[in-house]
Amino acid sequence: MTKALDPRSRRSRRALQEALLTLLADQELGEITVSRVTRRAGTSRSTFYDHYTDVHALAAEACTEQFDELLAAAPVFAGRPAPDGPGRTNPLSQLFTHVAAHARLYDALLGPEGSARVINHLHHRIAIAFFVNRSAPADPDRTHATDPDEIPLDPAAAFHAGALIGVVMDWLRRGCPRGPDEMAEAVWPLVRAAGRGSSDGREEPSPRYVD
Repeated sequence: MTKALDPRSRRSRRALQEALLTLLADQELGEITVSRVTRRAGTSRSTFYDHYTDVHALAAEACTEQFDELLAAAPVFAGRPAPDGPGRTNPLSQLFTHVAAHARLYDALLGPEGSARVINHLHHRIAIAFFVNRSAPADPDRTHATDPDEIPLDPAAAFHAGALIGVVMDWLRRGCPRGPDEMAEAVWPLVRAAGRGSSDGREEPSPRYVD
């Protein structure tokens, strides 16, 4: 997890990240300069360089922090051990909705000219979420906020994470032609099918939707 910062540094970083996200609504990441970011954020260039080496480093942190916040707020995927059906919430809907809302940022960082650092971070966080999904008690009120920073070697969780990132990258590359809920519905059966076996080959219950 990100090392704790003093309130002033935290405010500066947040202002710079929000400025970048605003600029991305009208410009490509490669067109955005440090000067444009600092003017939008109301900070100085020296403040920018106190925290980041360049705009791409800022974009990487904005992406990973937002993703971590998304996972922290999301219910544990396993939820209640009840069958799927009407009224259930697809646990991937939040993820695809979040990516769609920040498509330009994710496309810039996960595309051909993207950031290996961001891809590695997202893979790590998703793998942790899948690990917690299979190992945590089915508590409907529990979220990923208490996820560990590290997990044991878990090929199944790593496989799930890599597959999901691959789907997201392909979706972004094509301009998000399907909506987030439609994507979640298309991917969820694949997640369930891959999750039926544990990392040691034993049969495991599939993850469930949450109420």
